[in-house]
Amino acid sequence: MTMGRIIFYEDRNFQGRHYETSSDCPELTSYLSRCHSCRVESGCFMVYDRPNFMGNQYLMRRGEYADYMSMMGMRECIRSCRMIPMHRGQFRMRIYERENFAGQMTELMDDCDNIMDRYRMSDCMSCNVMDGHWLMYEQPHFRGRMMYLRPGEYRSFREMGMSGMRFMSMRRIMDSCI
Repeated sequence: MTMGRIIFYEDRNFQGRHYETSSDCPELTSYLSRCHSCRVESGCFMVYDRPNFMGNQYLMRRGEYADYMSMMGMRECIRSCRMIPMHRGQFRMRIYERENFAGQMTELMDDCDNIMDRYRMSDCMSCNVMDGHWLMYEQPHFRGRMMYLRPGEYRSFREMGMSGMRFMSMRRIMDSCI
């Protein structure tokens, strides 16, 4: 099984001290005082601008990010990261209009670029990810801020610190990022 590998650098253009990991890291400041560039050697990672996988999230695929803050419009340094494991097999997720799995329910097995157009759902406030790893986007057509979901129950996006965000499109994280 191919594991992901990411290297974080204190300064832009891969300069300064660095830290390399192939797993989740809830607090990068334990290893580096700041982080302004990174290189994804293999796999996919979600990076966060707050410790403990909180705050704004960005998907990093294989490649070099010499100054990702200006490339992605980040205002803060990367503070934590989560390795996204490869998933082979089907993808399945149930999205719900209201918190605690209430309201209209729709089951997804592939990407959805607009829940309003496709399912006449005005909102998505909870979900249950049965299979695969997914990205939820606040705007249709996979735009805006995103949230990474791995298998599990998500009863309230608001209680997860996503208040004010509405999720309007969803995309599977496929092996193609490896």
